[in-house]
Amino acid sequence: MTGVAQPVPEPGIVPGRIRTPARPGPGPIADEIARHLELGLSRRVGGRLSGDHRGLGAGEGLDLDRIRPYEPGDDVRRIDWNATARSLVPQVREDVPDRQLTAWILLDTSASMHFGTARHRKADVAEGAAIVVGRAIVRRRDRLGTVTFGSSDGPARLTPPSGGRLAMARLVGALAVETPDEGGGRTSVRAALRAVAASRTTGGLVVVISDFRGPLDWRAELTAVGGRHSVIAIEVFDPREETLVDVGEVTLTDPETGRILRVDTGDGQLRRAFDDAAADDRLAVGAEFRRLGIPHIRLSTDGSWLAALVRGLDTRGRPA
Repeated sequence: MTGVAQPVPEPGIVPGRIRTPARPGPGPIADEIARHLELGLSRRVGGRLSGDHRGLGAGEGLDLDRIRPYEPGDDVRRIDWNATARSLVPQVREDVPDRQLTAWILLDTSASMHFGTARHRKADVAEGAAIVVGRAIVRRRDRLGTVTFGSSDGPARLTPPSGGRLAMARLVGALAVETPDEGGGRTSVRAALRAVAASRTTGGLVVVISDFRGPLDWRAELTAVGGRHSVIAIEVFDPREETLVDVGEVTLTDPETGRILRVDTGDGQLRRAFDDAAADDRLAVGAEFRRLGIPHIRLSTDGSWLAALVRGLDTRGRPA
C-alpha cells in the first residue's frame, strides 16, 4: 500500500519482533555505551560476581587449593609438571573453582507497560534494559534466570537459570511474548519476588524492571529477597504519568482495570491535585527502596534510556 510504512523485524534486539509506530521497540543499542554499563554492573553485588568469589570443592579456577599425587582417573591436563619434576612423582594441581553467580531479571509485562507518549512505550524501554543487563550477565559467564509478571492476581512465569546462548535465547523468548494492552488488574512484583525466593539459589543479583504502579504489596517479599541477594530496581516511567497537561476535556482509561474517567484538564486545581498525588506516589515507592538500601534507577520513555541506565550505575555499582 502506497504511503503507509510497513512494519519490519528489528535486528539485534528481539529477532522476529515486528516494529510499528505504536510499538517502536527500544531502538539501537550502541555497543560502546553498553560496555560501560557492563563495567558498572560487573562491580556490583559486593564482589560476588563470577571470578571474584570462591566456590565449594575443587576444580578449575585461579586460586591454588593443593598439589597432590596423581591418581588413576585424574585428568592428565591437571598435572603440575614443575611439582612433578621436583618430586619425581606425578603431581596434580587442584584449584578452588570460581562459583558462578545466579542473576535474575524480573520483568513487568503488565498492561500499564504499554503506555507511552514520547519516543517509546514503557515496555520498549524495559525490553532494552533487560537485553543490556542480560547481555552483561551472560558475558560474565554467570547464570541468568527470567521471571515475567503482571497483575497482583496473576502468576509469575519463571524461566530457570542457565548460561551462555541458552540464557539469552530464553530471555529473548520471554520478551517476544505479546501481552494484552488492557486488563489483568493492578501491577504487582510480589509473585515474581516469591518465585525468586522459592528458587533457593545462592545469593546473587536480582534486577527488577517495572513501572511499580499499583499497590505496595511487595514490601515483605522485597525485604526477604534483599536479605539474600543484591537487588537493583529499574523504574520505567512516562512524563505524562507525572504531570497533567491542559488539553481540554479528555477521556482517561486505566489499562489495568479498564476504569474510564472523563476529566477537564483545563481545571488548574485538578492539574495541581493530579501532580501532587503522582509525586506522593513516586516518593512512597522511592522510600521503600531507600529503606532497604536498594539502588533505584529511573528510566524515561523520553530521551536516551540507555545513557540514563549507564549514568544510574557508577563504577562501584551504586547510583550515581
